[in-house]
Amino acid sequence: MIKKIVILLLMLFSSIINAGENQNAIYSISAEKPGEEVYQAVYKSLEESRFYVIFEANIGKNLSRNAERWGDEYNKNKIEFVKSMVVCNPYFTNQVMNRDPNMMSLCPLNITVMSKAGNSTVLFKKLTAVAKGSPAEDVLWEIENTIITAIENALGQ
Repeated sequence: MIKKIVILLLMLFSSIINAGENQNAIYSISAEKPGEEVYQAVYKSLEESRFYVIFEANIGKNLSRNAERWGDEYNKNKIEFVKSMVVCNPYFTNQVMNRDPNMMSLCPLNITVMSKAGNSTVLFKKLTAVAKGSPAEDVLWEIENTIITAIENALGQ
């Protein structure tokens, strides 16, 4: 079980790092609210938009187990809260699979909430950044916009 969690965490971090090559590929929005409050609001808003949370990863808690071993290399940015949710919408997943099975590498989707000093940031990899020219591009655009709208609604923006 722990091995599966570590693998999932590595996949989540690698997708964030890879997207860093193109800053436009990452949707980022911040609010002056505690991390857990933002996380719960985003969770609720996504589910109201029919994107169901199928897995939660408390990344901050899992990383903290290595604080002593990593020493000065541990959490240099002093992030206080890091938690991700993996979401899926069966209808949209089916539409993507019907139009371009290769785009299934984007399913399920990951949203990460980070917080430091009462300021929280929500991160989401934009699907349209990799969907250009795909037969599923229009569906992925709709998914991306539905998720971004849900996040913005959760933060009252």
